[in-house]
Amino acid sequence: MDRHPQHPAGQDYYTCPMHPEIHQSKPGKCPNCDRMELVKKSGIASGQAEHDHAGMMASPEAAADFLQRFLIVTALLVPLAIFSEPAVKILGVPDFALRPLLEFGIATVIFYFGLVFFEHARMEMRLRQYGMMTLVSLGVGAGYLFSAASTFIPAITTEFYLEISTLIWVLLFGHFLEAKSSTAAGDALQEVAKLLPKEAHLKTNNGVKEVELDLLKKGDVVIVKPGEKVPADGQIVKGSGNFNEAHLTGESQPVEKEAGMAVVAGAISIDGSVEVKLTRVGASSTIGQIQALVSAAKKTKPAAQKLADRAAKWLTLVALSVSILALFIWAVVIGQPFVFAATVAITVLVIACPHALGLAIPTVSTIATRLAVKNGVFIKNMAKIEVIKNADYVVFDKTGTLTTGKFEVTGVDVLSGSKKKLVQIAGSIESHSSHLIGMVIVEHLQQEKISFSVSSKIKNLAGKGMAGTYAGKQYFLGSKRLMEERGVWSKAVAEVFNQLSLAGKTPVLVADKDKILGVIALSDQVKEESKQAVAELHRLGIKVAMLTGDTRAAAELIAKQLGIDTVFAEVLPEDKYKHIRQLQNKGNVVIMAGDGVNDAPALTQADVGVAIGAGTDVAVEAGDVVLTQSNPQHLVRLILLSRQVYAKMLQNLWWALGYNLLAIPAAAGLFIPFGFRLSPALGALLMSMSSVIVVINAITLRKAKLVVE
Repeated sequence: MDRHPQHPAGQDYYTCPMHPEIHQSKPGKCPNCDRMELVKKSGIASGQAEHDHAGMMASPEAAADFLQRFLIVTALLVPLAIFSEPAVKILGVPDFALRPLLEFGIATVIFYFGLVFFEHARMEMRLRQYGMMTLVSLGVGAGYLFSAASTFIPAITTEFYLEISTLIWVLLFGHFLEAKSSTAAGDALQEVAKLLPKEAHLKTNNGVKEVELDLLKKGDVVIVKPGEKVPADGQIVKGSGNFNEAHLTGESQPVEKEAGMAVVAGAISIDGSVEVKLTRVGASSTIGQIQALVSAAKKTKPAAQKLADRAAKWLTLVALSVSILALFIWAVVIGQPFVFAATVAITVLVIACPHALGLAIPTVSTIATRLAVKNGVFIKNMAKIEVIKNADYVVFDKTGTLTTGKFEVTGVDVLSGSKKKLVQIAGSIESHSSHLIGMVIVEHLQQEKISFSVSSKIKNLAGKGMAGTYAGKQYFLGSKRLMEERGVWSKAVAEVFNQLSLAGKTPVLVADKDKILGVIALSDQVKEESKQAVAELHRLGIKVAMLTGDTRAAAELIAKQLGIDTVFAEVLPEDKYKHIRQLQNKGNVVIMAGDGVNDAPALTQADVGVAIGAGTDVAVEAGDVVLTQSNPQHLVRLILLSRQVYAKMLQNLWWALGYNLLAIPAAAGLFIPFGFRLSPALGALLMSMSSVIVVINAITLRKAKLVVE
C-alpha cells in the first residue's frame, strides 16, 4: 500500500534516500528522520521506468506493514484450516451446510490482505515488466476465483482456499523477512546520519546560539563540548582534547587533538571543549561524502542481480506457458476432467512464482552494504563486487598507502655553497607547493627557525619538480630526471644520490642553471600493516605491484621489505595509468589503491579503483570503493567480502533456479504416470519455503569473518 499518490509520467518529485516511500512535490527535510534533505527524482515515464521490487521493501514501514498483515492472516488461517474439508474428515467432525460459506468468508478476508501483491503486479504490467508479482497474482487470483466458484457451483468439487491462504501467509512472512533484512542492512545510510548531532553551538558576535546543521556555513566557528559530536569538518582554533573517530577509521583508541589540527564530522569529543572553524559542511563534509557513497551504492546492481532479473522475467513467461500447455494437454489431449486440468494449471502458477529469485540478490546486496560500512568500506558501485573477487593484481601507490606518508628531513648534503642557503632556496620554492614533500621541507625550515623569502616566477614541472626565482636568480628543485634534462647531472652527484637511494631515502636535488648545489634527503616509514597485507594478498592468490616516483633503488628496497612482486619506479604522475593498462593487457584483472590527486587517472583506468585512507576529493570521486582508514589490510577485507558476497549470491541463485527447474515439471503433472502428483498445498509450501531459505541464507552473511585463514 503506497504512502504517496502516484506521480504523473515524467513529473519530478522529492524523496528521502533513507525512506524511499516518501514522495513530496517540494524540497525540504524528510518527515520521517528529520535529518536528511529530500533529493530530486525524475517521475516514472510510462514504459521506461524500472519496477524496483527491492526498493519497495527497503523501509521500516514496509516491514511493519507486512508483519501486521502476516499476524492477521496467521490468526485467520487457524479457523480456516479447522473448517477445511481435509481437516473435517481427519478430525471426524460432522460436516455442516455453512462450512463452505465460512471458508469463503475467511479466505476472502485473507485474500484482501494479499492484495498488496496485486498492487505490485499492476505496476509490473503497467510498465510491461512482467515478474514475480504478476505470477503470484495470477496464481492467487486464479485459485481464489476457482475456489469461490466451487462454493456456489455444486458441479465444481475442488477448492484451493487453504492452499492460496497458506501461500499468502508464507509470502507475507517472506516479504516481512525481506523488508526486515533490507531495512537492517540498507539502513547503513541512516546509521551514518545518526553520527551527526541534531544541532550545533554556533559562535556569533552576540554569543553562542543553537542552530540546525543545515544553517552552518564554511568559516563558521562552533563549540564542541565534552561528549558532543563535531557537526562538520573543520580545524581546531582553540582548546584541545581526545576525540573518538571510530565511526570513520574503525579505531577505538581516542586521538589527541589540539589547536591547528583537523577534526571530522561525527568525531566525539571525549574530554575537552574546543572551538572548531568549519572547513567543509553539508554534502562536502566527510560524512556528507560517505552518505553520497552509500546512497549511490543503493542505486547500483551487481551483475548477478541483472541475471536474476532476466531469469525471473523468463521464468514468469515459462510458467504461464507451461500452465496453459498443461491445461490444454490434460483437458483436451488426455481427456481428463476440466477441474483436474485446471487444478494442475493453477498448481503450476502457484509453485513457479520466482519470489526466491527476486530475493536472491537484493537481500545479499543490502546486507553486504551494511557489513562493508561496519568495516570502513564504502562500495560506490555494487557491480564491482564480481570484479573484485576475480582480482589478479593489486597495485598500491607507495606514498601514503604502503608508507605513512609522513616524511621527515633526515639530512642535507651540500655540494656547492652553504647549507643554510641551500635550504632557504628549497624552502622559498616549495612554499608554493601543495605536494607532501614540499610541505615537509617548509615545515623543517620552520622547525629549525630558518627564515626565507618567497620565490617568484614559480613553475610546476609535473612529476619532475619545480622552478622559481630566488634573489634574482633561477633555481630548480626536484628529481634526477629533471637534472638530467637540465644537463647538470654529474658523477659526484650520482654517488651521493645512489647512496641515499640504497638507504631507502628520497633525494630531492637543488640546482641553479649551471650545477647541482646539493641534495636534501627525506625518509618515509613503511606502515606496520603493509607487510601483513601483502602476505595476506599472496595467500589469496593475488600478486602485488607498487607504483612510485622514487628511484629504482629506493623502490626495490621497500619492495624487498614487503615482498612485493612487481615494482614500477620513477613513474611520472601522468604515466601511472599506463602501467595499470600494461598489466591489464596481459589479461590481469587489476585493483588500484591510492590516496592522492595524482592517482585519479590510474584509479579510473583500473578494473577497480580504491581510494584508501579517505583520500582526496578527486581520488574519492575516481574510486569505485573508498576505504576510510589508511590501512592496506582493509583492502584484503574488501576482497574477502567480495568473495563471500558473491558465493552467497550464487548459492541463492542456484537454490532459486534449481528449485524451479524441478518444481515446474512436477507441478505440470509430468510424474503423475509414475504415481506422484504435486498437490497445490505442497506446491505453495515448497515455493514459499524456498523464499524463506534464500533470505535466511543471505542473513548468515552478517556473521562473515573477513580474516585470511
